[in-house]
Amino acid sequence: MANIKSAKKRILVNRARADRNKAVRSRVKTAIKKVYAAIESNDKEAAKAALAAATKTIEMACSKGVYHKNNAARKVSRISKAVNQMA
Repeated sequence: MANIKSAKKRILVNRARADRNKAVRSRVKTAIKKVYAAIESNDKEAAKAALAAATKTIEMACSKGVYHKNNAARKVSRISKAVNQMA
């Protein structure tokens, strides 16, 4: 355990940020899973709605610094491609 006051604060702040980032990543993963679930059920409208929601979630995570912009763009690109390739 740290002895210096600023180091103790760093530990607390880092823990809080890690928890927040973990929650945001979990939200993104859930949104992506919903897109793929809609694709599996062959529901084009639900897939498009889920895609819009997932894109927004991913962009918000990117703006908060949880994901790098290229990582966020890759995730959006992959789910968009999957929705566009639906029959």
